[in-house]
Amino acid sequence: MLKIVGGRHRGRALDAPEGLKVRPTSSRTREALFNILAHAKWHEDGTSPLIDARVLDAFAGSGALGLEALSRGASHATFLDNDAASIRLIGENLRKLDEVGAAKVVRADATRPPPARDPCDLVFLDPPYRSGQAASALSALADAGWLAPEAIVTVELAHNEDIVPPQGFDSIDERRYGAAKIVILRRT
Repeated sequence: MLKIVGGRHRGRALDAPEGLKVRPTSSRTREALFNILAHAKWHEDGTSPLIDARVLDAFAGSGALGLEALSRGASHATFLDNDAASIRLIGENLRKLDEVGAAKVVRADATRPPPARDPCDLVFLDPPYRSGQAASALSALADAGWLAPEAIVTVELAHNEDIVPPQGFDSIDERRYGAAKIVILRRT
């Protein structure tokens, strides 16, 4: 069962898609990632990149990463996915957690996103493992205005997969958790 692992919604269940089409980030990986984000000193003023952040959850699937961010202090989350079933599921999870007012759900391909209205400070990029879509999605999202200057981007890949960050991004951390690897980048 998929649950929120921390913050004000801790322990609340989320609906997860059935089958193998969507692979939600494991609870262990989400908890580790959000602990890193909560204690990171990547902002000049020493504050967490999570608090009051505008978040983009791209390749959102169940929306677990964006919902976790809202639970832990983000001010707004946009969920981007091109699958109709995932879009419906994210809407149900937002209603279940009473977070509809702090979110927007957009049906679109992260490698060809629509123009952004407001750039995001924190971006979760979780493409299908071994799809090779991470770098191209990151470039496309930046070009479409989705990333604020100095935005923090977390990219989830298979443990044996790599990303060459596109121009304008620096790698600031990398961790492995079982089948997953998290690469954390900063927009420069």
